[in-house]
Amino acid sequence: MLRFMARHYQLSIIFCSLLFVGLMIKPGLSADKRPNLLIISTDEHHFGTLGCYGGKIVDTKNIDALASQGAVCTGFYATTPVCSPSRAALVSGLYPQKTPVVTNNIRLDDSIVTFAEILRRQGYATGYAGKWHLDGNGKPQWAPKRQFGFADNRFMFNRGHWKKFADTADGPKVGATDKNGKPSYGVDGADEKSFSTDWLSDKAVDFIETNKDTPFCYMLSLPDPHGPNTVRAPYDTMYENVEVPIPTSLMKSRAQTPGWGSKAGVTADQIRKIMPPYFGMVKCIDDNVGKIIDKLKEHDLLDNTIVVFTSDHGDLCGEHGRLNKGVPYEGSARIPFIIRYPKSVKAGLRVEQALTCIDFLPSVLTMMDVKFDSAAVDGRNASALFSGGKAKDWNDIAFIRSTPGSAWISAVTANYKLVYSSADKPWLLDLKKDPQELENRFDDPKYREIAVNLTRQLLQYTKEHQDVHGREPEIRSAMAATLETP
Repeated sequence: MLRFMARHYQLSIIFCSLLFVGLMIKPGLSADKRPNLLIISTDEHHFGTLGCYGGKIVDTKNIDALASQGAVCTGFYATTPVCSPSRAALVSGLYPQKTPVVTNNIRLDDSIVTFAEILRRQGYATGYAGKWHLDGNGKPQWAPKRQFGFADNRFMFNRGHWKKFADTADGPKVGATDKNGKPSYGVDGADEKSFSTDWLSDKAVDFIETNKDTPFCYMLSLPDPHGPNTVRAPYDTMYENVEVPIPTSLMKSRAQTPGWGSKAGVTADQIRKIMPPYFGMVKCIDDNVGKIIDKLKEHDLLDNTIVVFTSDHGDLCGEHGRLNKGVPYEGSARIPFIIRYPKSVKAGLRVEQALTCIDFLPSVLTMMDVKFDSAAVDGRNASALFSGGKAKDWNDIAFIRSTPGSAWISAVTANYKLVYSSADKPWLLDLKKDPQELENRFDDPKYREIAVNLTRQLLQYTKEHQDVHGREPEIRSAMAATLETP
C-alpha cells in the first residue's frame, strides 16, 4: 500500500511539472527559440514614397511602424540598380560579376549558396513567393526547379509584373489574359483576393500559419510598384486628386547633366499622370505589410522574427527627367532598407553608413547566430551598426556598378558619391550639400583629397573583385589621371 502511494505521489509530481511547463509556454511558440527571418521586398520602389524616408503623400503607417521599432538605413544601395543583378547580390552576398548575373535574365549559377540554403541546412522551414528573376527567360515560369534553398517555392515565378493571380487545381496561374488567351498584365476584376500584392501576401500569411511552431525563413517578393502603374480599387483613385510634387531636377541645365544621366524627356504632366497610381500601389503594399505583421502578432512571433523591408532597386519617378532605374542617381540606386528585431536592433535608429545588397547575408546571419563561411562572400557584417554600435574596422564606403554597355562604377559613402563612366568625365557629388545631385565637385580643389581617396579605393575594388568596368579604357585612364595629378 505504501509503495502504491509513493508511486502515485511520484506520478502526481511529474504531472504537475509537465502542467507547469505547459502553462509557461504560450500557444504558438516553439521550444526552439531561434529567430525567424521574414523579408518583404518590393520592385522598383522609390524610397521617398515611405513616411520613414520623408514621404508626405502616402500614409505608410505599417512600414513606418517597423522603422520606428527598428532601424532605417539611409544609405542602402542596390549593388547594381537593375532587377536580376540586385537580387542575385542580396541572396548570395556576392558582387554581380561573381554570380554571374550582371544584367537581367541571366541564370544564377548552380554553385551559389544563398542565405536560404544556409538556413535550410540548419533546419529552418524556408519558402518564397513572388518574382524571382534569377532563372533566365522563363515567364512567368512557376516554381523553378532550382530552388536555391527556398524549399516551398510553389508561388515563386521567374519573371513578369502581373497584376492578378488565381489558384487552380493545377497550381497558381496568372489571372488575366489577353485576346489571344495569353497571360497579361491586366488588372480588370482584381480584388483583395486576386490582386498580386494581396494574393502573394496571403501566401506569406499561410506560410507563417503553417510553420508557426518551427523556425522559418520566408521571402515575399512583390512585383509592385514596378510598372505598369495600375492597381486595384480603391487604391486606383485614392490619390487622383493629390498635388504631385515635381522634382526640381527636372529643370536642370546641360552642365548639370552627366553623360550617364542624360534626360529622357519626361515632362511635368507625365509625372502628374503616372504618380497617383504609383502612390496607390505603395499604399496597397503597406496595408498588406500590416496584414502580415498582424499574423506574426497573433502567434506571438513578432519579436522573435527579424523583419526586413527593402526593394531590389529604385525608380526615378521623373527625377532628372527620367523614369525607372539603371543609373547611379539616388532615386535609382538607393533603396529602402528597414530592419526590426528588438533583441539586436535599436529602435528608432538611423544607420547612415553606406551599405549594399551584398552586406545583407553576412549581417543577418550573424544576427541569427548562424554559422557561415564569411570568406565565401563579398559582403560585410554590419550587424553591429543595427544595434547602434560600431562595426569592427568598418570603412564607410560601398561600391555599385552598372550593367554591361555604357559602363559606370561608383564609390558611395554617407556624404559623397564618385562616379567613373565610359560616357563622361568623373563626377563627384556632395550628397549632403547637394541632395538633388546637380553639381559636379570633381574639379573643385576643396574636394581634391576626397576624390583621390575614393578613386584609390574604387580602383582597389575593381582589382580585388575582378570588375571588368575598371578595365574600360575611359574609366581606367580617368582613374589613373586622378591618382597621378598632384
